[in-house]
Amino acid sequence: MTVDTQFGRASEDGTVFVKTATGETQIGQYTIGTPQEALAFYVNKYESLISEVNLAISRLQNGKGSSEGAIELATKLDAQAITPTVVGDLSSFADLPAKLRELGQIKAAEKSAAKAAARDAALIKRTAIADEAEILAKSNSWKTAQERFAVLLDEWKKLPRGERDAEQIQWKRFSAARQTFDKSRRTHFAELTKTTAASKAVKNEIIAQATELAKSTDWTATANKFKALMDRWRTAPRGNKKDDDALWNKFRALQQEFFDARTAALSVRDEEFGGNLTLKLALLVEAEAILPITNITAAKKAYKSVLDRWTKIGHVPRADMQTVEGRLRKVESAIKELEQEEWRKNDPSRKAFAANTAGKFQDAVAQIESDLLKATTNGSKDVAKLEAQLANAKAMLDAAMKHA
Repeated sequence: MTVDTQFGRASEDGTVFVKTATGETQIGQYTIGTPQEALAFYVNKYESLISEVNLAISRLQNGKGSSEGAIELATKLDAQAITPTVVGDLSSFADLPAKLRELGQIKAAEKSAAKAAARDAALIKRTAIADEAEILAKSNSWKTAQERFAVLLDEWKKLPRGERDAEQIQWKRFSAARQTFDKSRRTHFAELTKTTAASKAVKNEIIAQATELAKSTDWTATANKFKALMDRWRTAPRGNKKDDDALWNKFRALQQEFFDARTAALSVRDEEFGGNLTLKLALLVEAEAILPITNITAAKKAYKSVLDRWTKIGHVPRADMQTVEGRLRKVESAIKELEQEEWRKNDPSRKAFAANTAGKFQDAVAQIESDLLKATTNGSKDVAKLEAQLANAKAMLDAAMKHA
């Protein structure tokens, strides 16, 4: 029994034919089922092909799909016109290959434009990476800059490939900047290694000297030596922070050991000097009673008596030393000032100078008086002038006589 439809038929042995404008063409044989199943099989192939074409056209029109897929499908439809393999309206395939090729060309053009835009954007990004790299090459923030170079290199690798010559120009800039930075970084850390070694050597030497001084009981001299070591430490080159901190802690501990021992020893000594303070405070009362001074000779004698006993007493606690010494110096200064004033008043050379000056003014007064007498007798016009000179000379004479 033969099964026949509008677009094809199947014979009893499963041979399937498709109807064309010029007749019919055998397209295959289906022997594992009935003629109806054989015809349905090739009808389904037609419907699947039509669905595939419609889906491809829809995707291309919506900006999806690929130009390669469209061309491949168009070629597949062209083959159906020569050697059909489906049962259906073959005339519906007539315009579809051209439409697929047109949409494929549009998609190819869009893809080409997108690739060109991506290449342009990638070149712009590569140029920006090279620009930033050249700035980073001058940085001395070594860790931050090195990490940023790694990020830039990763970004470079992820960019789409573009025009080779243009990319090479930017790559050479980027690569040169990386090399410049790496060279500067290596040089810096090589110098830092030298500096660190020098710093450790100097500071270890200081620590060795501090170790010898830490147990000294020569408090004043050793304190000065520790001060000198501290000055050397401050001027020593800086090294690795971790090493510097460890060395500083060692040096600081040795300093602390010495100064804690000194504080304890001086505290004991200050307790021993408490009695001396009591004696010197009593002497200060006696010394300050000399003021105000009415008799320089008696004052000097009384002060000498105080000073002799003061010297024999010995030291007082450090906290009181400046106060008691200052009070005693105040009495001493008052005696010296009065003594100097007395000397100024009784200096023979000053008296002789004053007397000589007064004699000169006396001679000047006598001379002007003589000149004035002559001018008055002769009716000279210089009388008024001479009178003024005489008055001035007498005033100077009075002052000189008082000073003498």
